[in-house]
Amino acid sequence: MKTFRISPRLLTLSFLIAGLALFHFRAAAHWLVSGLPETQTAAAPPDDGPQRMQVALLLDTSNSMDGLIEQAKSQLWSILVTLSQTRKDGKAPKLEMALYEYGNDGLPAASGHVRQVLPFTSDMDEVSEALFQLTTNGGQEYCGTVIQKSLSNLGWSRHDKAARMIFIAGNEGFNQGAYPYPSACTDALEKDVIVNTIFCGDCNQGIELQWKDGATRTGGHYNCINQNEVTTYIETPYDARLQQLNDSLNQTYLPFGQQGQAKRELQIAQDQNAGQYGKANSANRATFKASSSYKNTSWDLVDAYQEDEAVLEEAEALPEALNGLSEAEIKAKLKNLEQQRAAVQAQIRDISQERQAYIDAQRQKAGQEADSNLEASVLQAIRAQAARKGFTTK
Repeated sequence: MKTFRISPRLLTLSFLIAGLALFHFRAAAHWLVSGLPETQTAAAPPDDGPQRMQVALLLDTSNSMDGLIEQAKSQLWSILVTLSQTRKDGKAPKLEMALYEYGNDGLPAASGHVRQVLPFTSDMDEVSEALFQLTTNGGQEYCGTVIQKSLSNLGWSRHDKAARMIFIAGNEGFNQGAYPYPSACTDALEKDVIVNTIFCGDCNQGIELQWKDGATRTGGHYNCINQNEVTTYIETPYDARLQQLNDSLNQTYLPFGQQGQAKRELQIAQDQNAGQYGKANSANRATFKASSSYKNTSWDLVDAYQEDEAVLEEAEALPEALNGLSEAEIKAKLKNLEQQRAAVQAQIRDISQERQAYIDAQRQKAGQEADSNLEASVLQAIRAQAARKGFTTK
C-alpha cells in the first residue's frame, strides 16, 4: 500500500487558503446581516420585556442644522419628563435612547456620512453629553442609509409588546444615497420599528421630497418644523426651589468603581449644560432626576445597593467615605442616603406638579398655540404609538 505524504509547504498553503475563505465567508455574512458595513451588530438586551421603550434619534448635522441641534439640546429634559411619566400596567417604562448623526461631511464617505454616536442607553446624562458634542459641517444626507444602519446595528428589543421608534430629522431629499429608503422602511416593518420623519422646512416641500412617504410606509408620524425656532420657556416661581432641591439631591450620590467619579462629574456637567438654557430648563432636568427613570446603578452605590445588596461584596473600589466602617455601618449609611434621596425626590415631584399647573394656566391665559418644534413632534408621535403597545402617557 502506498503512503501519501504532504509537504510542509503545501500544508501551510492549504491552511492559508482555508483561512482566507473563512474570512470572506464571515465578511459576506456580516454584509447580509447589516446591509451596510459598520460596527459590530448589537444583540438584543438580555432583560428584554414588555416595559421597554426604545427611541432612536437620527439627526442631520449638515451645515443648515445648527438650529435642530439646539432644539435637541434645549428640549431633551422636557421630552424625558413626559416619557418618564409613561406607564404600562402601573409600571414605568424601561426607557432607552440611541443617537445617530448623518449628513456631515466630516464623517467618512465610506460610511455614508453616518455615525453611531450612542447605542441604546438608559443613561440620559450620556445622551445629553453627546448632544452637546455634536457639530455641523457640509451636507450629504442619506436617509435610507442612516435608517438601515440604525436598524442593523442597534440592540432592538425582540419583545412584541415593546415600543420601538425611530425619529429622523433633516431637510434634504429623503431618497438620496445608495440605500433606498423604501427598502429601509421594509426592514423597519419586519422588526416592528416605526419610522417617524421630521422635515425641517415647509410641510408641502417635505411631502414632495418623500419625507411623508417615509413615515407612511411604517405607520409613522410625519411632521414639519422650523428648526431655527428658539426654544421658549415659561419661568415660574418654583424654578429656584427646584434648583435648590437638585443640589440637595446630588449630595445623596456615592460614586464607586473605576468609572464612578467620572460619571459623577458627568452628572454635574449635564446640570450645568441644562442651566445654559435658564432656570426653567434646569427645573425640567431636576424633575426627570426625581423620576424612577433616572437610575445610576453602574456608578452610584446607593442605587446599586438598592437593586442588589451583594454589590458590597462584588464591587471594586468602594468610596473613600466608607473606609474604616464596618459592614453594618456601611449598610446603615447607604440606607440613610437612600431615605434622604427619596425624601428630596418626593419634594421635587410635588413642586413639579404645582409648576406644571402654573405653566398650563399661563399658556391657557395667553392663548398659546401648540408648539411646532422637535419636542412637540416627538411627543405627539410617542403618545400615539406607545398607546398601541399598551403604554399610557400624559
